[in-house]
Amino acid sequence: IIIKELNALGIADTDIVEAADGAEAVTCVTKDNFAAILMDWNMPNKLGIDAVKEIRAAGNKTPIMMVTTESEKSNVVQAIQLGANNYLAKPFTKEDFSTKFKQLVGM
Repeated sequence: IIIKELNALGIADTDIVEAADGAEAVTCVTKDNFAAILMDWNMPNKLGIDAVKEIRAAGNKTPIMMVTTESEKSNVVQAIQLGANNYLAKPFTKEDFSTKFKQLVGM
């Protein structure tokens, strides 16, 4: 669903990188430059929130949006405090995704 929405915003499949887990996400971010990072909270091998913390600790300033079912206010606050720029709780509408993503990357 997310890739389809990114495509609708004009982002080609060749510009999208998917990580299988949180550890791979951190590795991808350290090897390449990205316009944005979309991170789930619940990921195997390393929670998304821990990946965000590690990405920020490395000095990476790429905008990060948490896209997750973890919608409790304390989780949103924690994610923002650890460096996420925005937060989108699942389930979400196409319009919500589009709005939040455009805000994230300044479209």
